[in-house]
Amino acid sequence: MGGGGGGGGCGEMGTAKAWRYSTFSAKLALEQQHKHVCWRSQKRPISWSILCGLMLFCLGLISLFTGHVASDLEWYSQRLVKRSLYSKLDMGRRASINIWKSESSKFYYGCSKKGRHFASAVREKSSNGYLLIAASGGLNQQRTGITDAVVVARILNATLIVPELDHHSFWKDDSDFVNIFDVDWFISSLAKDVTIVKRVPDKVMRSMEKPPYTMRVPRKSTPEYYLDQVLPILLRRRVVQLTKFDYRLANNIDEELQKLRCRVNYHALRFTKPIQELGQKLVIRMRKMTNRFIAVHLRFEADMLAFSGCYYGGGEKERYELGEIRKRWATLPDLSPEGERKRGKCPLTPHEVGLMLRALGFGNETYLYVASGEIYGGEETLQPLRELFPNFYTKEMLASEELKPFLPYSSRLAAIDYIVSDESDVFVTNNNGNMAKILAGRRRYMGHKRTIRPNAKKLSALFMAWNKMDWDTFAKKVRSYQRGFMGEPDEMRSGRGEFHEFPYSCVCHKPFKYPDDENNNNKQVTLVSRAYIGSGSEWENKGSNSLQRLKENPGEGPVTLGDTKDDGFLAD
Repeated sequence: MGGGGGGGGCGEMGTAKAWRYSTFSAKLALEQQHKHVCWRSQKRPISWSILCGLMLFCLGLISLFTGHVASDLEWYSQRLVKRSLYSKLDMGRRASINIWKSESSKFYYGCSKKGRHFASAVREKSSNGYLLIAASGGLNQQRTGITDAVVVARILNATLIVPELDHHSFWKDDSDFVNIFDVDWFISSLAKDVTIVKRVPDKVMRSMEKPPYTMRVPRKSTPEYYLDQVLPILLRRRVVQLTKFDYRLANNIDEELQKLRCRVNYHALRFTKPIQELGQKLVIRMRKMTNRFIAVHLRFEADMLAFSGCYYGGGEKERYELGEIRKRWATLPDLSPEGERKRGKCPLTPHEVGLMLRALGFGNETYLYVASGEIYGGEETLQPLRELFPNFYTKEMLASEELKPFLPYSSRLAAIDYIVSDESDVFVTNNNGNMAKILAGRRRYMGHKRTIRPNAKKLSALFMAWNKMDWDTFAKKVRSYQRGFMGEPDEMRSGRGEFHEFPYSCVCHKPFKYPDDENNNNKQVTLVSRAYIGSGSEWENKGSNSLQRLKENPGEGPVTLGDTKDDGFLAD
């Protein structure tokens, strides 16, 4: 099994076992809690020791006839007794979640090494021709296009020309590939998978009777489409250019090709030295102020709001400004702002993001790094978030002078935000856009670092009524709605969502070690119990302050909502 070494990475059977184990553990914990609640309501509760004794006695009788021993059941019954103890300490609450990190992430690791049967790349002279790619959109949208371009070149047995970046999108950034990514590393690190060169050789260009054939393939095209529709043209014309190349390859493809996607996205696409160095400087400056911090990708810029078709109460001025921006997407349908919000398609406001985080348990002493472009509404829009989290920082605040060379280039600025967000302890997305998907997938691959995505569909309805309830009720509802949106490993399964967000083929489960002695057994019981049950005591005495107090003193806020000095478990 094992994905990092040997031949085949982590196969389908290994992945299936991993998820079955994760699901079994979660179900087991929930079953114990359910039983605990039911037994409390009965007049004469059944003793765990009696139940386990009966189980051992029955299996012992069976063992006399079958020759089997009951040692396994004894070990499992000890685990159940331990879990029952944790459930009692939990006072019947639902499973707790550490808001700063996933306790079960230690069971998983990134695995993208190619299998032994994955042939080496064809040499340039032996390839079927040259593939030119014109990426589209902002930095992270182009990143998906670059990743898929390598895979498509592999499918076609083509030589890939270093992709061209988009200079004509909304962001008007004229950066080339070499200005953002380490092009030499990109070429050399993928040399065994795909042959990549910086440009079509002059000799080939002079020998061509016609200029390169240009075409646009449909979105989410399958490998078979490329072989049937693109390869014949490539063989005839020698050079083919694919335009507006974003999400032009199917989501579900062969597992070895999925692993190639991961090698490109998580290893080959390395930022240039100036970008990397400044990004790391900002991380170090955040770490000097605090041991752990949250990075929030607000994605509340004008283009995002215009694209979403949502309305945020800015009157005719907002409708006109966003309407003008929206015209650049000629194919977008007319949308109902109210309907889109109910469907969870509208980004939360910065204020709503702050309230969600406070309800989850992050106190007002928590440090925030806000990754964003120019927020629509400016400082007035950001002020409520600043009041909820006074330790509020942006790249402009951390590196005003050093940032000046990057200011004319939106993609390079986005790359700096990408680095800091990736290094954060908790990453919070505010929509399901490209940066959110790309970083969520990377953080899963790199150890399931905590990534929180708002359950916008349920939260939007809650925010419309939050003024009518006390803080404890509001916070409890937020915590309930956010279960399944906290970046836990069991949220990822084959076929769910975009592969860039859920890279299931590239995340393997570490082999389970059977405890050999009493000490190891106790450690394992504690480990699993903390992952799925936890102490649950944090919320018992925290959050007693009313919502009214938070409204009156938003900057102060009750630290007890999520004391960062403790482990910070999310419970109901």
